[in-house]
Amino acid sequence: MRTAPVQKARVRSALTVLVPALLVPPAVLLARVTGSSIVLPALATAVVYPTLASQVMRGRRLAAAAAALLWAASLSASVIACTVRDPRGMESVVLHGAGYRDEMFDFIRTGSGTESDPVRFVPQHLLHLVVFCLLSVASGGLLGIGLGAVLVGYMSFYVGCLAGAGGSPATALILGWPPWAILRVVAFVILGIALSQPVLEALRRRLRGRAETSSGASGAWLFATAVRPWRSWYLAAGILLGADATMKYLLAPTWAGLLRPCLGA
Repeated sequence: MRTAPVQKARVRSALTVLVPALLVPPAVLLARVTGSSIVLPALATAVVYPTLASQVMRGRRLAAAAAALLWAASLSASVIACTVRDPRGMESVVLHGAGYRDEMFDFIRTGSGTESDPVRFVPQHLLHLVVFCLLSVASGGLLGIGLGAVLVGYMSFYVGCLAGAGGSPATALILGWPPWAILRVVAFVILGIALSQPVLEALRRRLRGRAETSSGASGAWLFATAVRPWRSWYLAAGILLGADATMKYLLAPTWAGLLRPCLGA
């Protein structure tokens, strides 16, 4: 007798996870119409954050991760599709899109640049990581998602431009996102969800009328909420980020050669 309600609950949960990914394409199209580089990350954040926050507050970590990863995949696909169709129009919409595209095209042509030089890309990765973590823990994941939308946006814009260059669109679509960059996205999702917990847990307690004091939670409570239950998630993120840097160092020059035909070179 209880099978039907359980199945309905599972269906509702699955649909909830899918909602952000389904809302991303119209959000990207609306941002493209406005022509504003601020609108895209703002709308992209708005369509996923309520779902992510609600799942974290209910203790559904894997559901939150699944929603964020599907959202990132949908955002990337939508930006790529729009860029292939209208690269000039999307250039004004994607923050840092043109600069990153030019940098990557130069790297593909020459095989050298930031992508293949750990002295240059490791500090850049560390800066992105530190800023992302600070924004995530301070805002319950909201600003971290916003930064993630910017990063996914300009990476996807570059892939769309590469596919639209005419040399080998299929290769660009298949290999434009290198595997190490995908690992980095997954690591950021894991970190963002874990670091959003303290603020979201405090909000949940307050909504239930169980806030500790008007001065906020203690440092020990924040540590316990942010670290102890999430150790395996931090470990997984660290492994992924280590694999990201290692693969990039070892494979980036080869990857440039694989992508060179996309530019007709």
